[in-house]
Order: sequence, then C-alpha cells, then structure tokens
Amino acid sequence: MRSIWKGALTFGLVNVPVKVYSATEDHDVPLHQVHNEDGGRIRYQRKCEVCGKVVAYQDIDKAYDDGDRTVVLTPEDLASLPAERSREIEVVEFVPSDQVDLLTLDKAYYLEPDSSSPKAYVLLRRTLEQTDRTAIVRFSLRQKTRLAALRVRDDVLVLQTLLWADEVREAAFASLDEPVKISAKELELSASLVDSFSGDFDPSQFGDAYQQELRTLIEAKLEKGDALDTAETFGEKEEAESGGEVIDLMEALRASVERSRAARGGSTDKADASASSGKKKAAAKKPAAKKKSA
Repeated sequence: MRSIWKGALTFGLVNVPVKVYSATEDHDVPLHQVHNEDGGRIRYQRKCEVCGKVVAYQDIDKAYDDGDRTVVLTPEDLASLPAERSREIEVVEFVPSDQVDLLTLDKAYYLEPDSSSPKAYVLLRRTLEQTDRTAIVRFSLRQKTRLAALRVRDDVLVLQTLLWADEVREAAFASLDEPVKISAKELELSASLVDSFSGDFDPSQFGDAYQQELRTLIEAKLEKGDALDTAETFGEKEEAESGGEVIDLMEALRASVERSRAARGGSTDKADASASSGKKKAAAKKPAAKKKSA
C-alpha cells in the first residue's frame, strides 16, 4: 500500500506521527461506455465554452459564482487556507463507542506509526481498547475539513470519517405515525425466526454475486461472442414470487421459521412446540370434572 497523507495524531500534548492509507478498495469490474451501433468508445472532454478548446486537467481552476460575480480560486489559493496547511489529526473528545451512529460512518483509513519508536501509538491504541472509547478527531484532507472516529481494528488504529450532522437526512414517514398493535405471539414467532437465522458474522463467507456473475458473462462473451446463450451460461432460474402485502402475518412468520429451520437441519418452530407442550401439561394437571349425581 502507498500512503496518501502524513501528519501527526495529537491529544493533549501527546504527538503521534502517522502515515495514512486507504483501508478499502473497489472490486467492481471496470466498464466503459461504447456506441451501441459500432462499438466506438464514448469519451468525455473538458471543453471551454469561451474558446472552444479542450482543456487539460492541470489547466483547470475552480470558481464560485454568486449569480452576479465569479471568483476564480487557484490551487495556490486553496492550499493557502490554514485548515488545508495543517498536518494534525486533533483528538477533540473521547466518547463511548456505542454513541457513534453507524449511519454517519464514511471512508476508512489505516494509520501506521511514522517514527522510530511506536510507543505513543501503542499507548493510544491500548488506552482506547481498555476504556472502550472511540476518539472523535478533526483534520483536513483533500481540501475538506473532516470529522472522524478513531478506533482500533486488529491492533491497528483506524480513522473513519463521519458525515456532518446536516448531511444525514431525517427519516420522517407519515406511514409510521399510526399506532400498530403487535401481539405477544407475533413477537414470540418473530424472535424465533431471528433465532433460526442467528450466527457469528464472518464477512469472508459472503461474496458479491453480481460482480461474479458479470465476470462469468464477460468470459462467456469473450469465448462465444453474440452467440452466447445466457440461460445455458447461468442455468434457468425460477421466477421470484410476486411481492405484496402479507395478509396473514402469523402464518408467514410460522412458515418462515419452519423453512429456515428445515434449511439448517434444525427442528420446527420452538415457540409452537413449547406452547403445545405447555397446553398438554396443563391438561394433564387439570382434575377431571365430577359427574353430577342423578
């Protein structure tokens, strides 16, 4: 990996020199656009609307237009901003880890110690682990001031940028305003369904099916060209059942539990079995009714 930024992680008077690396990468198959008639490559050009010339990327500046006036901002102008010149990742507070909303998490970066001794780096890492805290930090990268969460992953400090509060939309749906009554039995069956799908999350057990199928399609087309039979390549697939509102929620829950348990080689619905067993025990304990004398 190649570092994309160097700076220092600071909290109080402690200074931790670090290198920053992108922690993720895109695995999508690279595709480009072509003309469907002749296969010609479609390319986009940066053309000046004044002189009509195609402009190289290095000759392009940025500008702000307020409707009446235009201000051109050169790379030198932007680089002169104090926030852009700063090479500090400043810790502003340490918060309980469960207070960081997953919805706000954005791009992730690895931090590597960049000094002859990694002692300060290891000290901060162990402190975060021991206190079960996440550091909220502030820094500037690529002409943007960013807020980020600093946490530990596999003995490495990970910096994960956060969306600003005004970048997260409010979820206000009128359809959720009406009160809904959920019965105890529905909750019981729903919990049983969750239990039938329970397990320890292992990301390596999941793959990107679409990208795998896309690669298969490309390889098949390279081999057979337009004579490709997709049904032969991927096999016939049953049409998915049409969606719609579930009329009998209880029956759908019960059927889902049974299907899940059968697929995993488990037993049928524990909730129903327990309820049935309880009824039988209650019936056994109930004394027989005395016959009325004639």
